[in-house]
Amino acid sequence: VQVATGSNDTESHLVFDDGFLVAILVHLCEQHGSDAGRWFLEAGFGRVDHPNPPTFASLDAAQDWITHRLATTASSAL
Repeated sequence: VQVATGSNDTESHLVFDDGFLVAILVHLCEQHGSDAGRWFLEAGFGRVDHPNPPTFASLDAAQDWITHRLATTASSAL
């Protein structure tokens, strides 16, 4: 999926949890300087929403963060 971010970032991934879209990750291009090559939380929905969207060194790191976020906020809501 390509997301119209207004930059040259062309690779992105939709992240689903139990059939629901929870995040959109975008692979940052060289236009982003030292963050080039990292993955950015372009949008988080529900429990993955974050006021200061992070970047991640890899998709695995992003997946770990999203999984933790879904588990943490679900258990803290109880």
